[in-house]
Amino acid sequence: MEILKERFKAKADAAGAEIKELLKQHGTKKIGEVTLAQAYQGMRGITGLVTETSLLDAQEGIRFRGYSLPELGEKLPRAKNGNEPLPEGLFYLMLIGELPTEEDVFAVTNVLQRRAQVPNHVFDVIDALPLNTHPMTMFVAGVMALQTESIFAREYAKGLNKKDYWSPMFDDTMDLIGRLPRIAAYIYRKKYRNNDHIHPNGLLDWAGNFAHMMGFEDESFKELMRLYMTIHADHEGGNVSAHTTHLVGSALSDAYLSYAAGMNGLAGPLHGLANQEVIKWIFEMQKELGSEEPTKEQIAEYVQKTLTAGKVVPGYGHAVLRKTDPRFTAQMEFGKKHMPDDKLVKTVWNIYDTVPPILQSLGKIKNPWPNVDAHSGALLVHYGMVEYEFYTVLFAVSRALGVLASLCWDRALAFPLERPKSVTTDSVKHWLEGKGEIWE
Repeated sequence: MEILKERFKAKADAAGAEIKELLKQHGTKKIGEVTLAQAYQGMRGITGLVTETSLLDAQEGIRFRGYSLPELGEKLPRAKNGNEPLPEGLFYLMLIGELPTEEDVFAVTNVLQRRAQVPNHVFDVIDALPLNTHPMTMFVAGVMALQTESIFAREYAKGLNKKDYWSPMFDDTMDLIGRLPRIAAYIYRKKYRNNDHIHPNGLLDWAGNFAHMMGFEDESFKELMRLYMTIHADHEGGNVSAHTTHLVGSALSDAYLSYAAGMNGLAGPLHGLANQEVIKWIFEMQKELGSEEPTKEQIAEYVQKTLTAGKVVPGYGHAVLRKTDPRFTAQMEFGKKHMPDDKLVKTVWNIYDTVPPILQSLGKIKNPWPNVDAHSGALLVHYGMVEYEFYTVLFAVSRALGVLASLCWDRALAFPLERPKSVTTDSVKHWLEGKGEIWE
């Protein structure tokens, strides 16, 4: 643990000095011009955040510290006899900025295993909720209950020098990431498996142990969890879950409060809940068409019906990407390797062949291609995880790796309280009439 922490501190000190010099020389330069439409329409395209862990390119997709997903598939260490990258390795890369060795990844796994103990009161909070509660609500409640363990909150209350904020935040991050699979698996077994819980296996890696605690012992499912936890881990800083975690953390809220806030954002239908919406839409299509394997022609008709009803085709389109999401491609390759004849998976591929041309023909959609959510549910259903309400919890466990690594950097670089300027429509109208500036 101390080696990883020391490496992070050395990297953070060097980065902090570099940023200080950049601002000294170029702090007054404009990154871009903000339009009135951007101010009203979700601040799209406004560059106003620095996130070190990943960068989203409209054409190439997500890059983690400069590495694409295919590159990471080759370069990150794998589990013994496994073919998928270990998410612990990606976490190390996002945190330290360098590719880890097998020894580095093994050390991270050991740290997370040692910190995986969840206090009983957390389970009591989850148990107090009605069984029909959405699993994401249960998950966030569990994280909030775990906040009693915050080292940062305790040290800050004692009196903590600003330059040392990063250290307890780092410790909270490792504790939280270590504990999340246990909380998520507890919710799954409580809600869908008759409250029959499975104890952790300390000999397994982080994602493999998560699969085990949920009750899935198939080695290829463990491989899927390693892939899933890797590809969902981060998507630069402007998405709702990452930005919210950063925003709440800027108030010096601890990792538990900040992450819980971010996951409330992830639970929204326009963000992480989209993977639930995708599989739900496919199930409804199969039911209406009376076929588990609809033809492309039938799919096209159903898509047109969906669009005519004023609805979107879930899983298609992205705010930034302008081509097929590489995370979709990674899951498609997994499907071709492990389940090439699965009817649901083949339906996903047929949808992929059918939907983009239809959306392109409308002439209004910048990105008609699938995103990560378009495929993940079908892979999970293949292994028997049919409870699609739970899919966003899987997403949440994975996303912790990126947003919490970023939170450590926020505190190490002493990023300030985030407080953008807002204006009223009346002030905008006065400005448009030439009656003064509104941006000061």
